[in-house]
Amino acid sequence: MKLTGGDIVVRALADEGIRYTFGIPGTHNIELYDALAESDRVHPVLVTDEQSASFMADAHWRASGRLACVNVVPGAGLTHTLSGIAEAFMDNVPLLVLGCGIRQDFKKAYQLHDIDQLAVARPVTKDAFRIERGADLYPEIRRACALARTGTPGPVMVEVPVNLYLARHEVDPSGWEAPAPMPPPVATTEQLDRVAAVLNDPAVRPLVYLGLGAAGAGVDLVALAERLEAPVATTFQGKGVFPESHPLFLWNGFGDAAPPFAREVARGCAGTLAIGCRFSEVGTGSYGLTPPQPLIHVDIDPTVPGRNYPTDIAVAADAGAFVRGLLPRLTRRAANAALRAGIRAGHERVWRDWLARASRDRVTPALLLRSLQQTFGADTIYTTDSGNGTFLAMECLRLDSPGKFLAPVDYSCMGYAVPAALGAKLARPECPVVAIAGDGAFLMTGLELLTAANQGVPIAVLVLRDRELAQIAQFQDTALNRKTASVLPDYDACSLAAGLGVEGLRLGRDADIGPVLAQVRDRLASGRPVLVDVAIDYSEKTYFTSGVVKTNLLRFSWPERLRFIGRAVKRKLLG
Repeated sequence: MKLTGGDIVVRALADEGIRYTFGIPGTHNIELYDALAESDRVHPVLVTDEQSASFMADAHWRASGRLACVNVVPGAGLTHTLSGIAEAFMDNVPLLVLGCGIRQDFKKAYQLHDIDQLAVARPVTKDAFRIERGADLYPEIRRACALARTGTPGPVMVEVPVNLYLARHEVDPSGWEAPAPMPPPVATTEQLDRVAAVLNDPAVRPLVYLGLGAAGAGVDLVALAERLEAPVATTFQGKGVFPESHPLFLWNGFGDAAPPFAREVARGCAGTLAIGCRFSEVGTGSYGLTPPQPLIHVDIDPTVPGRNYPTDIAVAADAGAFVRGLLPRLTRRAANAALRAGIRAGHERVWRDWLARASRDRVTPALLLRSLQQTFGADTIYTTDSGNGTFLAMECLRLDSPGKFLAPVDYSCMGYAVPAALGAKLARPECPVVAIAGDGAFLMTGLELLTAANQGVPIAVLVLRDRELAQIAQFQDTALNRKTASVLPDYDACSLAAGLGVEGLRLGRDADIGPVLAQVRDRLASGRPVLVDVAIDYSEKTYFTSGVVKTNLLRFSWPERLRFIGRAVKRKLLG
């Protein structure tokens, strides 16, 4: 039978379980959009900027584990999405980047949007390739989706030349099927026995360190921690992989960017079992931690263990299979009441300190974040942005499952929170979704509130207003005692929201947190998005910010340290 290229591609997307494509149509892919209009399984979402399209598709997967599609025109459509594609690449998020291409059926030069798209995309994708024949459209798109999910997840770009959309192709749908899945790597019996021998040694008192790659182990991670009676720290992306209400949960990190009690517990450990993590710069607070030795590092990517810290045992394996294979080999340790009491007391002390420093005339971050969890419940998904809001949410929220804290981490791209909230809500409509955006980041992609209003997507967007690029301004103020190009021009966020068809609320002080969040809950229940202009108080630095400043200062030689400190002191004294 004969089908258009658009019909074939839409069928491939639908069979792959992709429910949404995010993008803006153009002259090259109008045939694809026409085919999407006929589909009852794949819905095209019009965005205001293609950068947001990649953030939406990214968060769709992070929230649900279901693949989404970035659907872009040649040239500018692709380059606009690159920030989000690179974020997905650095944070190991699978995406299908469906790029349209110029005509390949005649070789005229200087065609509209003509750049070498595959060369542009290759550095930030697992693979990027062009489909040359109509008969290959279905199997190659299915292959790209499988590749995006296989092994270390990441984005894959497929370029479909416009001439393949314009023509009809002779195909046999009866032979269409998904490619055979590739089994993940598994630990050998010898590796499992070797790891168990180390962990069963009474002299080894391990710290368990978990990244998002450990999520596939599920509840077995709790069994692992309890069998080892080990404190558990996670990376930022791994937040919620281990339930943070558990008495063995330590912190999201354990080095200088963590509170004193977490550092103390980690220093008391002998040995580290790291699973599904990469010891990246952000997650380690600028490499401001030292894993207790010996280090056992398990990751699905064999190139990861040993990259940043010497590894005693490296295992390339799927986390779920590894933990299932290891558990029967471990000797159960007795409960350590002192360890658990110390962790509990440490968390209580942190919260006492936060609340004791409550703001006098603005909104205290810890109180706001605790109130959000009390108001919206355990199923709430939080999206954050690059900067202070991410670190505040990481430190203050307590999550008991993965897929609830969606943040741009290793690429740390501003503008993530608002479009990510849309992608997450479309993926998980039953869950409340709250975006926590800095006022600088909101200026980048806040127009996607128009998309939320148009699509009827009820998300809450909290704009944390300090009228600065908070994280950079704090670094500048601490290290340089002045702020350069990090103070924002003022704007009226509620008026912007009103212009986009979204109600805006103002939250100016702690006493108003409860009443305003109750209004937010009511607006979301009615199916409407809402913006909250929050007069946030950033006067207290996060543990992360303080730790990173300390870590980097100590890397300098003494003459350079004195130069930095002396310059800041001089500027302070001179006003």
